[in-house]
Amino acid sequence: MGFRKKNKSPPVLSHEFVIQNHADMVSCLAMIILLGLMFEVTAKFAIMFITVQYNVTQAQDEKQETVNLYQYGPKDVATVFFYLLIAVILHALIQEYILDKINRRLHLSKTKHSKFNESGQLAAFYLFSFIWGCSILTAEDFATNPTFLWEGYPHTRMVFQVKFFYICQMAYWLHALPELYFQKVRKEDIPRQLYYICLYVVHITGAYVLNLHRLGLVLLVPHYLVELLFHASRLFYFSDENKQKGFTLWALLFVIARLLTLTLSVLTFGFGLPRTENQGFSLAEGNFNVLTIRMTCLAAICLTQAWMMWKFINFQLKKWREHSQNQASKKKTVSPKSKPPKREPTRGSANGVVKSETSPRARKAKAS
Repeated sequence: MGFRKKNKSPPVLSHEFVIQNHADMVSCLAMIILLGLMFEVTAKFAIMFITVQYNVTQAQDEKQETVNLYQYGPKDVATVFFYLLIAVILHALIQEYILDKINRRLHLSKTKHSKFNESGQLAAFYLFSFIWGCSILTAEDFATNPTFLWEGYPHTRMVFQVKFFYICQMAYWLHALPELYFQKVRKEDIPRQLYYICLYVVHITGAYVLNLHRLGLVLLVPHYLVELLFHASRLFYFSDENKQKGFTLWALLFVIARLLTLTLSVLTFGFGLPRTENQGFSLAEGNFNVLTIRMTCLAAICLTQAWMMWKFINFQLKKWREHSQNQASKKKTVSPKSKPPKREPTRGSANGVVKSETSPRARKAKAS
């Protein structure tokens, strides 16, 4: 891991060397791009990586003021790459100065250690993205006007905050792919993480390219809230296994978020976009409002929600089985040991004390 002091340095350019120093090497690469701004020859190339491209000046109808809006284009690949480097550096900083210090105090096992690091990184990202997304939605007044999801489509122009939000989202989820190697993720955990990383990349990039950034933003914010609650609950669970109330609230919000996602998707692709004025397919205008693309997008969202619900049900069933097994084992340990049956008192006993029969010698002595 980068920023660490190691007693023994592995061979240069070996796998262990790259893993330990990847954050330092990425920092050097990002610094080279920043230094390119200092020279006139390289400045026009360096600025393509750092700043948001394709700005368009648009005049407002009622006022004479102008507004800077943004479109997307091929140069956005360079911008995503630069902020991917920034995401790798921030990942290493959070791991080194926050998560590793907490791990040393908790003394977790290897399995829990890996899950704790994963939840810690994702919780920080979900919290930041949720707050940022909420600030954008409050400016759009979605709560009072939900029809803005499809009105005026294609939405080829974005404000700076919306475009930069999508650039950072794509950069973060793309950076998660090399982090599987840098963090030495266990082989059995790689398929699970690859599934949700690829789903994020495909859905976020699809919403960005198809000019559906309004719908994508509205669907991401509640989803990130649910995921934030899950990973925060898992962090508290690792610190104290008795703290499991957060999972109950997460389960409730998870189902609500899935229903909300399906409702808004059907409303947008099934009723909103088919009734807009701009119908047809045009790459130059950024218009993708045709039946094939609408149904493909809707099917992709529905299949993803169904897959997530299937994983959620399996997770809940697994937890229910573990809970029932724990309860059964506790009952066995708490139940008292079987005691031997008590002897019934013999006839002629008084107060449970058995009286022995008188022997013949005793009767003779008594008679004499």
